[in-house]
Amino acid sequence: MDVRTIDLKLHGMTCSSCVATIEGALNELPGVSATVNFATETAHVIAPETIDIPTVINTVTQTGYRAELLNATSNQLLESPRIGWRLILAIIFAIPTIVISMFMSLHEPIDNAIHSLLDALNLLQPTNHPWGWLAIGLTVPVLFIAGWPIHRVGLRSLRRANMDTLISIGTLSAFFWSCYAQAAATGEIYVEVAAGVMLFILFGRYLESRSKIKAGAALRTLLSLGAKEVSILRNGEEVLAPIDHLQVGDHFLVRPGQAIAADGIVVEGESDVDLSLITGESLPVQMAPGKRVIGATINGNGRLIVRAERVGAQTELSRIARMVVQAQGEKAPIARLADRIAAIFVPSIIALSIATFTIWFVVSNDLSQSIAPAITLLVIACPCALGLATPIAFLVASGRGAQLGIILRTPAVLERAQVQGRQAKRRGNKTASNKQSAATHAVLLLDKTGTVTTGQIEIVAVQTFGIDEQLLLSIAGTIENQSEHPIARGVVTLAKNKGVTFGLISEFESHPGRGVAGRVEIAGRSYLALIGSPEAIAYGTAGYSPELIRAVDGIKSRGRSPIVVSLDGTARALFEVGDQIKSDSRQAIENLEELGCESVLITGDSEQAAAHIASVAGIKDFRSHVLPEEKVAVVKEYQQQGRHVIMIGDGVNDAAALAASDLSMAMGTGTDSAIAVADITLMRPSLSAAGDALRLSNRTLRIIKENLAWAFIYNIIGIPVAATGNLNPMYAGGAMALSSLLVVANSLRLRRFN
Repeated sequence: MDVRTIDLKLHGMTCSSCVATIEGALNELPGVSATVNFATETAHVIAPETIDIPTVINTVTQTGYRAELLNATSNQLLESPRIGWRLILAIIFAIPTIVISMFMSLHEPIDNAIHSLLDALNLLQPTNHPWGWLAIGLTVPVLFIAGWPIHRVGLRSLRRANMDTLISIGTLSAFFWSCYAQAAATGEIYVEVAAGVMLFILFGRYLESRSKIKAGAALRTLLSLGAKEVSILRNGEEVLAPIDHLQVGDHFLVRPGQAIAADGIVVEGESDVDLSLITGESLPVQMAPGKRVIGATINGNGRLIVRAERVGAQTELSRIARMVVQAQGEKAPIARLADRIAAIFVPSIIALSIATFTIWFVVSNDLSQSIAPAITLLVIACPCALGLATPIAFLVASGRGAQLGIILRTPAVLERAQVQGRQAKRRGNKTASNKQSAATHAVLLLDKTGTVTTGQIEIVAVQTFGIDEQLLLSIAGTIENQSEHPIARGVVTLAKNKGVTFGLISEFESHPGRGVAGRVEIAGRSYLALIGSPEAIAYGTAGYSPELIRAVDGIKSRGRSPIVVSLDGTARALFEVGDQIKSDSRQAIENLEELGCESVLITGDSEQAAAHIASVAGIKDFRSHVLPEEKVAVVKEYQQQGRHVIMIGDGVNDAAALAASDLSMAMGTGTDSAIAVADITLMRPSLSAAGDALRLSNRTLRIIKENLAWAFIYNIIGIPVAATGNLNPMYAGGAMALSSLLVVANSLRLRRFN
C-alpha cells in the first residue's frame, strides 16, 4: 500500500493531554500513524494515499484545534502564538476583580446606597456584598473573551479530556457558583478565582510560548539561512534573480561576504569560505577551482564563480532542515511513557476532584466550603510540565546540535547514545569492577576511509609490468571514472593530471569491497580490465609473478594499500594507495574512549595497512580484509557478546552495518545511503563531532529526566495540598504556570552546551 507523509502545524495545543487528544483522533483514521510534538506544535502523519490532506486537517479541527500544512523550511515551525491581546484584556479586568473580591470590607459606605438602589428598583434582594455583582460583571470578559479558546477546546474535548477541560470546568464552576451564591446569598463567591486562574493561565502560556520560541532559536536560525537572490551568469552577462530561478548547471557569482546560493563546484576564483553555520567548523576552508561548496555558507574575501549542482529542496541546507524538522515529529520511548501517563491523568483528576467535593460536602455539609478544594485540584493538577519535559529539551538539543554540525535524527537516539565511561564514573561509584564494566560496555566500530582518515586518496606510485604507463592510466582512468569510490577518484585524478585520453567502456560491473571490472576500447583495441585488491583480483587472473608479489609486500610494509590492475587475465600494474589520518582523529578517539567507547578499526584493507592506521590513530584493535557484508557480521558478533555497538562510517559499503548497529553515525561528507540510515549525521568532517554528539545526548537525557522528576514531584505535592483545602485556587493557577516555566528554563540550559 502506497503511503504519504503529511506534516501539520497545529494551533491551540496547551498540554500533553492535547497530544493524546489529537493523536487519538488521527490514529482512528484507517491506516494512519500519527505523532504529535507539543513543543513545536506539529503533527507528523503517515497516511495511505486513499486519505487526502483535507481529511486529515478536518479530523484535527473536529477535536477543537486548528491545523495547516507545515512549511518545514520556514519559521512557521516555531512561530509565536498571538495571545498578547487576550493577556492584556485579562489583566485589565481580572486585577480589579481580584481587588474588589479581596477588599470588599473597604466599601461599606457605598454598600448602603447600592442596597437602597436595588430595593427602589425592586430588583434582587441580596444579603451578600453588593460589590459581588460588579466583580461578576468584570469577570465576564476575562472568562468568556480572553479565555474563550480554552473553553472551546476544553468543552469540545470532553470525550478525551485535556488540561483545557480541567481549566474550563474549574473556572466555569467557580463563576456559575458565584452567580448562584450572590443571587441566593448562600455562601462565598469565587469569581476572583475564575478571573485570577484565567489570568495566570494566559500569563503562563504567554511566557511559555516566548520561552519555546527562545528554545527553538537555533533551529529557527538554521531554517532562515540561505541566499534570497543570486547573480546568475548567462550568455556572459550577470543577471540578479530570485533564488528559485537558479537551475542545476547554471554558473553563479559569489562576491566577498555573500552567502553561497546553492551547492556546487567552484569553476573560477579562490577564497576562504566560512562553513561554521552548516558544519560547525570554526576555521574557514580554502576553496579553489574543482572544490565543492555548500549553499548558505559565507564566502570570504575572494570572488568565486560556482556551477550549481543541487538547488532548492535538494541542497545540503534543505536536507539538514528536513532532517531536523522531521526529528521533532518522532518520539523517544521515555516521551511515549509520559504521553501514556498524561492520557489517563486528566480523567483521573476529574474523578478525584468530584470525590474531593463529595467528601468535603459530606463532612461539612457546606457547598461553598466544598467547591473551593475541588476547583483547586482541577487547576493545580496540570500535565503541562509533563508534556513539555521531553519535546522542549529535544527541541533545544537538536537546534544546538545543528549549530555544532550534529544532526540528531530522532529523539530515540538520546537513549541509544548513553555510554558511561571513566569520566562519568569519577563522579559516582569508583569501584574498579564498575569502572572497568562501564569503560568497556560500548564498542565503537570505525570505518577507515573518510572517517578516521581524510578520505582523500592519493596514488603515491604506479608500477607497471610489461605495459606502457600512459596506456595503463588511460584504461584504468576510463573504468574508474564510472565509480564513486575514493580510490577510483584518485586514479581518475592521476590520469587527468597525466593528460591521458579516456576510451569507451562497456560491461561495467562494481563489486563493493572487491573492485571494478569492465571492457575498455582504446585505439581500436579492446581490453578486459579488472581493478581491485590483490586478493580479489587473484580469482580472475593468472598467477602473480614473484616481482609483483614482492612489490605488493613492499607496499603493505609501508602501511599503504596495493591495487592490482589486470588486463585480459594478467596482472599488469600496481597502484600504491595512500591515505592520511585526520589531524584530530587520535585526540578524538582518546576522548571517545574516555566516554566509555572501546574503539575498533574496521576496514577492507590489508592487515599491514590496517595495523599502521590503527597505530597512528591510537586505536587498540582492528579488523582487516572486511568486506561490506562482513561488516554486518562484525556488528552482530559484538552484539551477541552483549556489547552496545556504535558504528561510524561514510560510504555505501557502510550502510548495512550502520543500519544493524545499536547507534549509527554518518559523516556528512559521505554518501546519501550512509546518511539515510544513520541515527546521527556529523556535518563536521571530524571524529571529535562524534564525542560531542554523545555528550550532547547524555546531557539532554539528563535534562529530560530532571524535567520529568520535577513534573511528578510537583503533582505529588500539589494534589494532596489542594485536596485538603490548604491552597487558594488562584495560587494553584500560578503554581501550575510556574511548573511549566521551570521545565522550559531547565531545558534552555542546553543552549550553553559546548
